[in-house]
Order: sequence, then structure tokens, then C-alpha cells
Amino acid sequence: MTQLVWFRNDLRAADNPALTAACKSRHPLKACFIVTPEQWREHDWSPARVRFVLDHANALSEELSGLGIPLSFITASRFTDSVEKLEEFCRRESIRHVHFNEEYGVNERRRDKAVKQALDDTGIAVNKYRDQTVAPVGSILTRQNEPYSVFTPFSRRWRSWIDEARPTLFPVPEPVGDPVEPARYDDYPPGFDNPPPGLVAIGEDSAHQRLEQFLDNRVGDYKNLRDLPSVDGTSLLSPYLANGVLSGRQCLIAARQHQGLGGNQEGLATWTNEIAWRDFYINILYHYPRVSMHRAFKPETEALKWNTPGEKFEAWKAGNTGIPIVDAAMRQLNQTGWMHNRLRMITAMFLTKNLFIDWRLGEAYFMSKLVDGFLASNNGGWQWSASTGTDAAPYFRVFNPATQSERFDPDGEFIRKYVPELAKLDNKRIHQPWTSGVIPGRYPRPIVDLKESRKEAIAKFQALKN
Repeated sequence: MTQLVWFRNDLRAADNPALTAACKSRHPLKACFIVTPEQWREHDWSPARVRFVLDHANALSEELSGLGIPLSFITASRFTDSVEKLEEFCRRESIRHVHFNEEYGVNERRRDKAVKQALDDTGIAVNKYRDQTVAPVGSILTRQNEPYSVFTPFSRRWRSWIDEARPTLFPVPEPVGDPVEPARYDDYPPGFDNPPPGLVAIGEDSAHQRLEQFLDNRVGDYKNLRDLPSVDGTSLLSPYLANGVLSGRQCLIAARQHQGLGGNQEGLATWTNEIAWRDFYINILYHYPRVSMHRAFKPETEALKWNTPGEKFEAWKAGNTGIPIVDAAMRQLNQTGWMHNRLRMITAMFLTKNLFIDWRLGEAYFMSKLVDGFLASNNGGWQWSASTGTDAAPYFRVFNPATQSERFDPDGEFIRKYVPELAKLDNKRIHQPWTSGVIPGRYPRPIVDLKESRKEAIAKFQALKN
């Protein structure tokens, strides 16, 4: 009986429950990865992410080949087509048992339901596994057996679950046969063939090296440096996590091991909290499917009358708003396929509060550029900033981007890197060049008044309550 492991958002051999389960049997084992370019377009995937995923699928193919597991690349236009393609592959390869790890976007869940039904009808067994979160998705509930919609109580229960359950890792399987020739997929789909330079190294080993280097060398300063975009103060593990090259379990257990060895407790606790946030947003995606259907978590905010995007939205996308920290952040995104987390909040709140442009447009634009574009986290962050989501920032809390700039880029180093037109301004004026003197070069004046637009946004939210 030949078995199949279907890899999706879990491009790793270590700590992979579907792969581990399949390898427990001594039956012949194959693997597949389905390339769905039209679906990726509909989901606003970026060229950077497509390249990252295909490069890691190729790296996984190499690793599995050493274990005697051939990985096949299957091409389908979108998820609906992948059902038939997978069924055809199973029939051709005499597959009798399929294993895969769950995904939680609404389209992914519909695809998996259709796949299970189709394979069940042909007598092929299907096993699904819960993998994306540290605590199995849906297991962190209130005493009333309801999902949490606020992060802090969720995180307390999440930590309690970890202390009680003591999660462990699934090991890299032993070889199930002689090495095989690895397959490769080297044709970038049209429209995805011009990505920015790679942000991080390719491969599972590279991901683990970066994790260990971060925990050994930088996590001690993480709490103090994580909000400063001009320094290397973050882990930069998000591309690996977003695409399943690393798991949240691996990160959590590595962090706890460092805590037990006397590592910086404050830095480790702060970073562990980020893993909890990731689990929280995945659970929101699971319990409230509407958030992956372009709907606000808070239904009442659907009544907001957002401004027409127009030229101001184009200026925001291009990094030409006249607000230096916003422009530097957007140019970083456009040039590298990544943006510092503090800046994601600043730029998102500027778009949704100062420009009062629909958060869904910003969410889609970020996804179209980010190498780490992960639906649960991206949607959660945008709805937090727009005050439409779970655990959202109160509508009257509106970041002043100039103040944020002065606080988190005090010497203007990050601004100078991405907005060279302002490089010669002093450390004070670089944050608000419009306040005195001539604005250098062709750098624009602000496209919106920060104070007045803040008042207008608050008034619009207040009107919802009347």
C-alpha cells in the first residue's frame, strides 16, 4: 500500500506530524507539492513569497530524496483544480493513503473538505493533522468553551496549556528506502518572475542556524531593540514561519531550552509572546472564517464609509506621502519584500486613520509584496491597526507617525537609508521636514494633516455608536 504526504504550508522534514505519521508504516512512501499560480494571484501572493516557497520546495525535495521519499510537483491552476489533479496523481501512483497538515483559511478548508470527499469516494484513506500552532488549533478555549477574542487571557491560557502538556517535537524520520533522484521546479509562473533579492538563506538547516544565532546572540536585547528599525534587533524568522520551514513548536521549545540554561529571561519572554500572538491569530482565523473573507471581525465597523483611495493611496504605496517614517517603511517593503513590525503598525494606522482608506486595500498590498505574507498574522495586524478586529486598538488610539519616528528612529538612520532625499537634514528636522525651512529635493509635502485627519477618523468611529 503506497502512501502519500501532501506538503503545503509545512515545507520541512523535522517536526512534521503528517510526515512522521506516514513514516511509521513501512509501506512505500511518496510526497507531492501542488503549484497553484492562479490561486496565489487571487490570494495576493508576492513574487518574493512565490520564489521563497518554490526554492524551499526544491530544498525539501533534496532532503526527502535522501530519505528515499520522491517528491513530485503537480501543477494546478487553483485550489478547485487541485482536487482533480491530486485524485489523478493518486490513481496513477496507486496511492491508498494520503496524509497532510491542516491549513485554516476558508478557501484552504473548502479545498481540503473537497479532497477528502473525493478520495473517500475512491477508497483512499485520508488523515489530517493539526500543525500550524503550538497548542492544537481550537484547544485554547474559555471556561465557557468559547474561543478567546482578546489576546491577554488567550496568552495566559496558552502558557498554562504549554506547562501542562509539555509539547514535544516530531523527529526527522529515518530513511524509508534508498536515496532517489530529487525533482525540481524551476519555472516561476508568469507575474512572479521578478522578485527582490532573497532576504534569508534557503533551507531547513539555514532556518535552524538563524534561530540558534538569534537565541544565542540577540534575544537578550530583543525587548529593547525589537522596535528600532535601524538595528538588527528582530529574529527575521518570519519568512520561515510563514511558509512552514520552521514551526512555532520548534521556536517555542528552543526558547524554553535557552530559558532553562539561564538565557535572558526578559528577552526570551518577550519573544515567546510573539509566538503566542501568532497562535492567537491562527485561532481567530479558525473560529471566525469571515476574517479570511474580506470581512471585519467587528461587524459594526462594516458601516464605516472609507475614503476613495485615489492618488493618496498610490502615494502611500510608493512611499511618497511626505511623512518620512511612513515613506521609508513603504520603500523598504517595495525594495526588500519585508517590513519591520513596528513600521507595519505605523504605516497601517496611517493608511486607515489619517488617510481613512479601507484596511482591506492595505492588507492586500502588503500580501502582494511580503515574503512573509501569512494570512492570519497579516489580517490580524491590519484589523488591529484599523480598530476593526479582535483585540483591536481603540479607535481613539491613533499613532502619530512623526512622534513614532522620533521615538523609534531618533537619529533618523532608517529614514536616511530609504529616503536619501532627506539624508542631509539634522536629527530633529528629518522626522518632520515640513515644519521649517525648504523641503530638500523633490520630496513631497505631507498629503494629509496629521492632527486634523486624526480628529476626523475618531469622529467617524464615534458616529458608529450613535
